[in-house]
Amino acid sequence: MKKISLTNQILIAMVVGMIVGSIIGPRIEPLKILGDIFLRLVQMSVVVMIMGAVIEAVGSLNPKELGKFGWKLAVWFMGGTFVASILGIAVGFLIKPGSSVTMEIPSNVELSPTTEISTYETILNFFPNNIVTSMTEGNMIQVIIFSILFGLGMSLLSVHTDLGTIKAGIHQFNQIIVQMVTMIMKMAPIGIFALLAWVTGTIGFEVMIPLGKFIFAMALATAVYLIIWIVLTATICKVNPILLAKKLTRMTVMAFTTTSSAITLPVKMEDQEKLLGVSKRVSGLVGPLGMAMNSNGLAIFLAIASITLSQFYGLEFGVKEAISTVLLSTLATLGTVAVPGGGLVALAIVIPSLNLPLESIGILAGIDWFSGMFRTVLNVDADATIAMILAQGEGELDHQLLNTPMDDIP
Repeated sequence: MKKISLTNQILIAMVVGMIVGSIIGPRIEPLKILGDIFLRLVQMSVVVMIMGAVIEAVGSLNPKELGKFGWKLAVWFMGGTFVASILGIAVGFLIKPGSSVTMEIPSNVELSPTTEISTYETILNFFPNNIVTSMTEGNMIQVIIFSILFGLGMSLLSVHTDLGTIKAGIHQFNQIIVQMVTMIMKMAPIGIFALLAWVTGTIGFEVMIPLGKFIFAMALATAVYLIIWIVLTATICKVNPILLAKKLTRMTVMAFTTTSSAITLPVKMEDQEKLLGVSKRVSGLVGPLGMAMNSNGLAIFLAIASITLSQFYGLEFGVKEAISTVLLSTLATLGTVAVPGGGLVALAIVIPSLNLPLESIGILAGIDWFSGMFRTVLNVDADATIAMILAQGEGELDHQLLNTPMDDIP
């Protein structure tokens, strides 16, 4: 009997979890602990996995190569996010999600007050003053800044000093972390079953009704962007777009069901290397950096959310507001924590600039899990395809592996 793949196990768990949750209802809540344990087990290793991967990748580079590669990375990340924001605005105007919304802000939603953060503080907060504190708080962008500098220092020092032992130690440490995460991922079907059962049982499907147009707008924008991006990547990397889409399936399912780029990171990096033909060097750089800095799905979410809330309150949303939203959506995605709920944090940055009340975020808080499914898929798949494009430019894309059918890969 053929063994059921992990991807299919997760899909089955997702469907069964939603059915069980809808039948049992709110009484299913105690089961959520299984999902929370799964998320914590994966998250506990994310910070050190990112740190180790970036240090190893940067430490093996020539400093001149890193500078050139870094500029390419920034152009693709920022360019893709900017285009995603524009697409979000276009879909928002087309669907008009907030034009028919009449629900009031939930009285039970409590949001902590937010103060406007200056550009000076925003830039300064990218840099850590205590790396241990940054790791404890899970501040990914600060951890990555430290890791890049550590790896760069190792790269410069290795020119005239033998660092073979420490490089080997870091490599072995990274392998142990990956092996640990691989073991934990076997729990994914159980964890995802518990989480989806809880969401369906406690929130219910009815939450989709008043904001169904918003969810539809997110789904439409995600589908359009993915189709365009996959075709573009397939053209650049010379692969059949249908085959490429199939090879993105496992990470797509993981992103959709967990709504977390951080949780999906191990799967994404493994598939980049074993299915998409991306070299370990490029994968080790683009994977962690993309998780923290490349948020196309979040940019689309912020753009559509801004239009939706403006329409809900009957406020004008013209060209000026659209330009402001595109710029803010692009910048607000930088360094946003890649865990469930991060979208509401970024939304708190954009909403005040449009003269919308901060508590209006509560309107979308109830369906954040569902909108998070779509934005996480776009974040993860865009990271993987950008890794392919950069690997192609560096001559480090294995075309034979990339063009190998799924059934022929062991």
